[in-house]
Amino acid sequence: MAMRSQVYEWDATNYGADTVATVTNQSQQFSIFVGGVGNNITKPAETTATEFVVIEDIATTATDFLHAGFAGSYRGLYGSAGAGATFGIVGPRSYVQVRINTTDYFLDPDNVPSDGIPGSASPYPREINYQPSFNLYPDVYVLPGQVWDVLVTYYNCGGFAAGTNGNIASNELMAFCKYTLYDGPDALIANKLLEMGISINPGNVDWYKRSLLSAQ
Repeated sequence: MAMRSQVYEWDATNYGADTVATVTNQSQQFSIFVGGVGNNITKPAETTATEFVVIEDIATTATDFLHAGFAGSYRGLYGSAGAGATFGIVGPRSYVQVRINTTDYFLDPDNVPSDGIPGSASPYPREINYQPSFNLYPDVYVLPGQVWDVLVTYYNCGGFAAGTNGNIASNELMAFCKYTLYDGPDALIANKLLEMGISINPGNVDWYKRSLLSAQ
């Protein structure tokens, strides 16, 4: 029973020939936890009655837009457009979204769920060529008993080394999620801080513990 910082890296490596036939240039969306693509866990992410999760960071593969007809690679990303094309995109044009139960976290101004945060704003992996311009603030709280997920949507299946058949190679479509799990008494404290309107982080949880000890 403690606070545990967790990271989850998703890599769509095993997107193999058995699913290539279903892939077109339209958007594809996957759960990074149980979507059946890449490394997955055996059941959806959820909190028990004695757990509280704070999602602190999300990211996905970056994308660049270049001149028409560009082909090849650019900054480590594969280019999808060949000769005569009217656009040039390198990377999967992917977005990352958080879902709590059945509600998507990121919405358009008209309150319609969007695809989420583009990889160009929150790239993974982060490197000298791709730095984040977006920070997940405030953090996303997953209350006890809720089911949560991180979804990746991509639009450019031609941005993979195998070409436009949608076969994804390693490190060409990835996602990342960082969160802190509060369990047992720490989850109770997290709920109390939420009621008090105080941000939930390890420092504030420790502060609340010290306050209780001082009161005694």
